[in-house]
Amino acid sequence: MDRNWELFLDPYVQAVGELKVKLRGVRKQYHKQNLISPIEFVTGRVKPVESILKKSEIRGVNIEKVEEEMQDIAGLRVMVQFIEDIQIVVGLLRQRKDFSIVEERDYISNKKKSGYRSYHVVIKYPVQTIEGQKDILAEIQIRTLAMNFWATIEHSLNYKYKGEFPEEIKYRLETSAEISAQLDEEMSQIREEILEAQKLYEPIRQKELKDAVGNVDDND
Repeated sequence: MDRNWELFLDPYVQAVGELKVKLRGVRKQYHKQNLISPIEFVTGRVKPVESILKKSEIRGVNIEKVEEEMQDIAGLRVMVQFIEDIQIVVGLLRQRKDFSIVEERDYISNKKKSGYRSYHVVIKYPVQTIEGQKDILAEIQIRTLAMNFWATIEHSLNYKYKGEFPEEIKYRLETSAEISAQLDEEMSQIREEILEAQKLYEPIRQKELKDAVGNVDDND
């Protein structure tokens, strides 16, 4: 099928933009109530055409059915500090009325053989277009910072070696995945201490940010 990819991807671009604003808005709401947000930061992207074609070829997905069968054309990542925050964020997503959850995949309780850990939530999100409402699939990955660091490195190496890791690299990745998990566990042990310290420091940090912005404005 000769597809106009720019036109096809436009609703996904719109969805990622809207979802980033909404999820970042959750973080702001916590801060305005002087609460520590479970969301550290949010990123998002639309899968490039080359990646869509490559993935559909590898997985045997009919290119005419990528809308129904490829769940991560629109992808967001929600970063959290502590592993306990993941379920808090999942709970917040389950409560929302502006999209519906299609599937959840827990790669934390059931980590992948490679050592990959993350929590994936696939949603159906309604995008308003000039032609009416279009429901698209999007995937939200919720991870700790440690999980994200490991996954980013593994993804880069996977791209280089096309999934066929040398034994030493494979061993190092598996070892570092365990270390990453131990780091999350250690941070959980002192979570309350960390949150208390952050709550004390937050007003100072906000003032520093405000002063920095003011200094930039003064120099304009």
